[in-house]
Amino acid sequence: MPREQTEVRDLQEGNYVMIDDVPSKIYAYSTSKPGKHGSAKARVEGKGVFDSQKRNFTQPVDAKVWVPIINRKQGQVVSVSGGDMQVMDLETYETITMRIPDDLDPSPDDEIEYLEYEGQRKVV
Repeated sequence: MPREQTEVRDLQEGNYVMIDDVPSKIYAYSTSKPGKHGSAKARVEGKGVFDSQKRNFTQPVDAKVWVPIINRKQGQVVSVSGGDMQVMDLETYETITMRIPDDLDPSPDDEIEYLEYEGQRKVV
């Protein structure tokens, strides 16, 4: 699994983090002050990169969490049929079948950008 470990205090909004073993993008991060007998806690709220579900967790700021390494790649649309499109990766020249997002109207020879993590892909 392409991921690395970091402390919760190093996370920022806009970064990626694994929440419930799902790569998520952080959209809210807040910390509480340390108590008399405890340590400071951080509340992290994220949205799944590939499934768009909201997730959150609360942990001490010195706890370790996994950060996924998500690749951002370039591709060229080869063909469009129904709700799918064939995309050729511009680095490896492999052809991938991807679902067409609702807000995108691709045509052949268009260049797109997509995210890839462990076989999951999403058009940006």
